[in-house]
Amino acid sequence: MLGNLSMGFTQIFTIEILFVILLGAIIGYFVGSLPGLTPSIGIALLIPFTFGMEPVPGLILLITLYVAAEYGGGITAILLNAPGTPAAAATAFDGYPLAKKGEAGKALTISIVASAVGALTSAILLIFTAVPMANVALQFGPAEYFALAVFGLSLISSLSQGSMIKSLIAMLLGLMVISVGIDPVDGITRFAFTNNLLEGIPFLPALIGLFALSEVLFMLEENNGGNKKIGKVKGFEGSLAALKKIKFTLIRAPILGYIIGIIPGAGATIASLISYNEAKRTSKSKETFGKGNPEGIAASEGANNAAVPGSLAPLLALGIPGSASAAILIGALTIQGLEPGPMLFTNNPEIPYSIFASLLLAAPLMLIIGLAGVKLWVKVTFIPKHVLGIIVGSICILGAYAYSNSMYPVWIMLIFGIVGYVFRKINIPTTPIVLAMVLGFMMEVNFRRAMVVSGGDIGFLFSRPIALVLLALALLSLSIPMTQFILAKRKVSNN
Repeated sequence: MLGNLSMGFTQIFTIEILFVILLGAIIGYFVGSLPGLTPSIGIALLIPFTFGMEPVPGLILLITLYVAAEYGGGITAILLNAPGTPAAAATAFDGYPLAKKGEAGKALTISIVASAVGALTSAILLIFTAVPMANVALQFGPAEYFALAVFGLSLISSLSQGSMIKSLIAMLLGLMVISVGIDPVDGITRFAFTNNLLEGIPFLPALIGLFALSEVLFMLEENNGGNKKIGKVKGFEGSLAALKKIKFTLIRAPILGYIIGIIPGAGATIASLISYNEAKRTSKSKETFGKGNPEGIAASEGANNAAVPGSLAPLLALGIPGSASAAILIGALTIQGLEPGPMLFTNNPEIPYSIFASLLLAAPLMLIIGLAGVKLWVKVTFIPKHVLGIIVGSICILGAYAYSNSMYPVWIMLIFGIVGYVFRKINIPTTPIVLAMVLGFMMEVNFRRAMVVSGGDIGFLFSRPIALVLLALALLSLSIPMTQFILAKRKVSNN
């Protein structure tokens, strides 16, 4: 492991990679500090610009953006009480009250230090856990990979919010989308009524439309001139003393965040809320939470940033996403001609170990940039929504066109943008569509391979222990929310 990690550091200690890490951090802060722009949207927008890059710098750029965007959401949570990302909602509980007391600098310092500690601690944990996970996954055959894909699809219950039925509708749409094109096993054409569809519906333009363009349409709907103004951000006096008082939270929050981040579907939002609640439960001054307690800020920010490397563990080791952003990163790996999963460590070890090394380097760099650029990130929040919408919309069109230098992917992006907009209007989540597009191919191909190996015996899928456990977990993952839904309906009808 140490030899491979040394190779990873050798890969990243170049002017190009160091510049890429710096650029990813700056763009990530920009994306995170704007309410409405999530890490998922930022990654989707940036993928087209990585086409001409080698896999290592391209992926490091996207992952650095992912990490920095999670911190960026805490800036507006503290200064405006408007979390830039869902995972920063818990940061606002104590960050904004502290800022209202005239201690915005103190709150921002605690948040960036906690974020950097969380990202660094989680990166170290990732290095020690991803490789054993990948070694176990090397034993997988078609039955296990099929079961793994089914388990991944069952996570729609935790990757999305609201009605389970609506989530299933979105997932089925995603499965329909990946069925278009040439059959991966028999080579038969399926639902391709134009030559453009022979290779299937392009993933990236669809992704940009679902996430970024649909958000642009919402931005253009809003008629406001910008966000509310805030007072002058004061200095950082008292920050070091506050950090000493919360040192145990700075240790506990990253560990919690990483463990929760590993669980596919849990994500940074759940990690931050659980960490915040745990900090409040164990605190000697519970009554001060929600009134500007620095411990609450550190608990939220330490956990949500730690969840990012946590979500990369199942992505790199197993090939299943730990979050919506990780699902998009799987698409980025595929576009680069790489197959996420255990074979990545065998066939392309420079990729995962370069990512590990870049995460270790990005955390202190993120700390420096975050502390130095607070006033700049604050100014970003004053951009009017309609202006921002036009800028992001232009990037969407440019990114889709760059996919194949033709208008066809632009039309795909526009169609999926409208679909995403309509779905969000009627509260149908778009994340299950992406999940199905990512895992549907794995599920279909490995099911058919398993049937060839077993001579068509469906019982083969249940005869292998790992596959049986994964299928049981998938059933459990789907049955729990369905049971809760049925019980809730009965309770309402009884009342």
